[in-house]
Amino acid sequence: MVKYESIFVISTLLEEEKIKEIIEKVKSFVESNAQLESIDEWGKRRLAYEVNKQKEGYYTLMHFTAEPTFPAELERIYKITEGVMKYIVVKRGEKE
Repeated sequence: MVKYESIFVISTLLEEEKIKEIIEKVKSFVESNAQLESIDEWGKRRLAYEVNKQKEGYYTLMHFTAEPTFPAELERIYKITEGVMKYIVVKRGEKE
């Protein structure tokens, strides 16, 4: 098992209810396939650069432990989930 962290950005053009639905979908997927340690909703923040003509996004950070094959599957879920603008999954360092 390897420790990972993932951050994903959801379009703020969506209704708040739809944003919560996407976060719950991703959270459920991680909980059913890995060990979710924490999920931290940062909320609406300004993007570093425009993405699809949008200047803001809804940020969510997750820490989890999973098998090395899981991040590829999580990225696939991000890609097919409408409303997810950006995402990244990285391995956490040993010093944490």
